[in-house]
Amino acid sequence: MTHRARSILTGAAAGPIIASLEPLSFWGGVDPATARVIDVHHPLHGRSLSGAILMMPSTRGSCTGSGVLLDMALNGVAPAALVFSEPEDVVTLGALIAGGMFNVPLPVLRLTPEAWAELAQAQSAVITDTSITAGDLVIPVAPPATTTLDLTDQDRAMLDGTEGVACQEAMRIICAMAANQGATRLIDVTQGHIDGCIYASPANLTFAEKMADMGARICIPATMNAISVDHGHWREQGVPPSFGGPAQRLADAYVRMGCQPTFTCSPYLLDTAPVEGEAIAWAESNAVIYANTVLGARTAKHPDFLDLCIALTGRAPLSGVYLDGPRQARRIIDVDLPMAIDDSFWPLIGYLAGKAAPDRIPLLRGLAPGRPTPENLKAVCAAFGTTSAAPMLHIEGVTPEADRIAPDADYARITAADMAAGWRLLNEGPERVELVAVGSPHASLLECRALAAALAGRPTTIATIVTAGRQVMAEARAEGTLQALEASGVQVLPDLCWCSISEPVFPPGTRALMTNSGKYAHYGPGLSGRAVRFGSLADCATAAVTGQAPRRLPLWLE
Repeated sequence: MTHRARSILTGAAAGPIIASLEPLSFWGGVDPATARVIDVHHPLHGRSLSGAILMMPSTRGSCTGSGVLLDMALNGVAPAALVFSEPEDVVTLGALIAGGMFNVPLPVLRLTPEAWAELAQAQSAVITDTSITAGDLVIPVAPPATTTLDLTDQDRAMLDGTEGVACQEAMRIICAMAANQGATRLIDVTQGHIDGCIYASPANLTFAEKMADMGARICIPATMNAISVDHGHWREQGVPPSFGGPAQRLADAYVRMGCQPTFTCSPYLLDTAPVEGEAIAWAESNAVIYANTVLGARTAKHPDFLDLCIALTGRAPLSGVYLDGPRQARRIIDVDLPMAIDDSFWPLIGYLAGKAAPDRIPLLRGLAPGRPTPENLKAVCAAFGTTSAAPMLHIEGVTPEADRIAPDADYARITAADMAAGWRLLNEGPERVELVAVGSPHASLLECRALAAALAGRPTTIATIVTAGRQVMAEARAEGTLQALEASGVQVLPDLCWCSISEPVFPPGTRALMTNSGKYAHYGPGLSGRAVRFGSLADCATAAVTGQAPRRLPLWLE
């Protein structure tokens, strides 16, 4: 009998089977303390994954899922095993670190689609190193794939520990992930972007401080993602020390290892943004997708923790979209472009494109007449990353590699009816809102200007918060845009992003909020526990002044 399953990380497990055909982002989708699914849009919403054999095709969404899985493992609430039918890196990396650095093994397996579908029908299963047994069903399990990595002398020196124990651990993790990905060699990268600095769970701090205490020091320039607090002001904002302290310590640990305290989830807005063809190592899903899609740079969607390992060594597995072939579109999606669209069209299309291509890179056709701006493309990429596992997309006539199409690409369509259904899905909140949330990902200077122009000096009547990077805030202050926003009552916050804001910075009395972000419209209900309304930046300005978000389709959909 041929093997229909392969062990990615070995181990024994037994438990009930929880299976879903829809991938899940562990960060923003699972509460690491309870193991409950908090993504209100996911079929498993409300289910506890603790102790279960979790079956999904793959994961999607945030690179921070590795930290969530590690935290669950260290707290004893992780799934008993993870079973996928497609390649998966994010939670696999979390499981790898749980076993390798903290001696908490968690089996990860990959089945053929046929074997996966058969096992998904069972109620429970027992997993060993050699088989999966579920009633009368027995699936043989092949051992983990091995690959002969063509390592350089410097790679081997790092793996042998001559560059220190932290670098040795980093190279060990990189080589293990390279084997999982089928890479035969490593590639030099010019810069990194660290996502693991978000305090998504105590495990992020545990890992970072352990590496820092082992003497870790990055060897390539590395920017840092948004963190979970306003680094310099969290105490006066009323953030409890039990949260603010560890969040600041986490950020400081990465700075201690040599990372730049940029604290932004939009590193493509920085002066250090990469150029077309440049091999980089970024984490943070929206940034990865933007870098590949819009800038034409090359980076895998590196999980948290692997981002630091690559920054310590300057080396990444040569696999996936670092190569030409995997950058090809495998699904062509024709979009029925409405007339007179506004900026809310773009995040909605990104969200729907991810749903239409959850497991492959798509090419979107029909959007070029809409003349998308960099801000529009930023919104597309961020929303796409919430519903798709793909590290990039193409837009015909817009993005630099839109001619890369696989010969066997299939076809799909996004119609006006699909847009209306998607709009309603992201607008389940009430008309009355108590908060306007802008800046997920971090707002650009042009977005700050547009909000100031939409407010036109009118005072806000409800809490209105914009999150932005330090560089953008400095530019907005220099030209007076920041002062105009503040004069209307808008609070502009550095360092943290909407997906990491917690009370009391997130106004505790809020029952419903308004946002122009497709990403936050998706994650917000699960992360904040509040209802969400979604619309254009002009809609957000109107809601900020009136406290109302009328329940209607936008004019371009009516």
